[in-house]
Amino acid sequence: MRKKQKPDFSKPKVIENENAVKEKVYDSEKTYFNLPLIVIAGRPNVGKSTLFNRFMKKRLAITDPTPGVTRDPVEGTAFICGKPVHLMDTGGYKLDREIGTMEAVMDKLVSEKSVEMLKRADRILLLLEAGEITGEDEEFIALLRPYWDKVVAAVNKTEGGRNEENAWNYLKYGFKDLILISAEHGDRINELSEALVKDLDFSMVTEGEEDRPIRIAILGKPNTGKSTLSNRLTHTEASIVSDYAGTTRDVVEGSFRYNGKDIQILDTAGIRRKAKVTENIEYYSVNRAIKSLDNCDIVFLMIDVNEGLAEQDKKICSLAFERGRGIIFVMNKWDIYKDKEEKKFKDIVENIRIMFGHMNFAPILQLSAKNGEGLKVLMDTALELYGQLTKKIDTSTLNTALNDWLFKYPPPASRTAHFKIRYITQKSVNPVNFLIFATRPEVVPDTYLAYLKNRVREDLGFDKIPVQLEMKASRVKWENRERQ
Repeated sequence: MRKKQKPDFSKPKVIENENAVKEKVYDSEKTYFNLPLIVIAGRPNVGKSTLFNRFMKKRLAITDPTPGVTRDPVEGTAFICGKPVHLMDTGGYKLDREIGTMEAVMDKLVSEKSVEMLKRADRILLLLEAGEITGEDEEFIALLRPYWDKVVAAVNKTEGGRNEENAWNYLKYGFKDLILISAEHGDRINELSEALVKDLDFSMVTEGEEDRPIRIAILGKPNTGKSTLSNRLTHTEASIVSDYAGTTRDVVEGSFRYNGKDIQILDTAGIRRKAKVTENIEYYSVNRAIKSLDNCDIVFLMIDVNEGLAEQDKKICSLAFERGRGIIFVMNKWDIYKDKEEKKFKDIVENIRIMFGHMNFAPILQLSAKNGEGLKVLMDTALELYGQLTKKIDTSTLNTALNDWLFKYPPPASRTAHFKIRYITQKSVNPVNFLIFATRPEVVPDTYLAYLKNRVREDLGFDKIPVQLEMKASRVKWENRERQ
């Protein structure tokens, strides 16, 4: 008789079911299409941006105790319960406005933009705050009635059971379920996550097989037309457009397709001189704008032709140049100079070349973002720059060219500064970086390095982008290095 084997409780029991559907594992680095849209909405200062950042697992939206910090919708791909969704943080719906002020105009624009996003949403996350119910809460809940079947209601700031008795008062408005959470501390976020993705249709979600989109950051001083250009390119009204300087605070992303290429636009806050940045909110906005240089491929530096160049433009260029980004000087509001276009443009080009001596390669283009004039040339140039940023030259071709350059202009020889250039290789693309090996790199004159850099740029097709050149010590010739 077989001895009965004792069960092993040291390992978890796994029940295999052939009919079980395996959940798809999603890669955060991939691009996904046809994602369900989840919009976070509510009145100002209830914690929408904090919750958005928690779902995104990074700080994308600016958070600050000041009501009304978020203006434009901030969006991105988040993974909720392992499912990819398009998540959007909207500006707060504000009822109390000081009529006649610029801030009141902005509040109205922000509220209209928030309501507009509700129509597009597959799911609306209504975020409320534990405490006294306000008129803004009641009016916004009334606005949501046509979309009631898409609403998931959550009450924020209830960490540790705080204000729970007040939070349950929201049930009188007819919510089927009410989830009490803390966006800051993470209380009951898992329960909220399950409610958000429940019954959403993921059947149309597809993974992007193409290369990642070309990322273009629009930078410049306030009121130069950045948001107008972003909206024009994306054929949307994603960015709020106003004559009020400092309208854009967060980095607003938009996407479109041009000549078979996916493009992602980053509309940023206007960058002013440090001495003029007085609010904490504006400080964070400017930091986010500058941070966009780390995530983009190309910079559109917007310049108002009425105001011309500023020291801040020089700072932006310097930061972009250091990171090896493609840069296009975009002279906006050009439609006002129709009669004296040629002379005006010549003067501007001359001023830019004087002010940005190390940026003589960067294209300078005319544009009217308001009228849409010059967009084709701008985007064709952007694609050309991206082609150069991602170009890879094989080592054999590089060294054939290097031998020709050394023959035409041999390195300067002296007893104290004698050196030999051995070989060259391309270290990276986007940013484009080359590595030159020499016997004594420390004595190679800057003038000779400049000569080699110019040859790389002009002879190898990198004439419109920054090129970085590094030196490294080596006594081995390129053709002999495999023998060692």
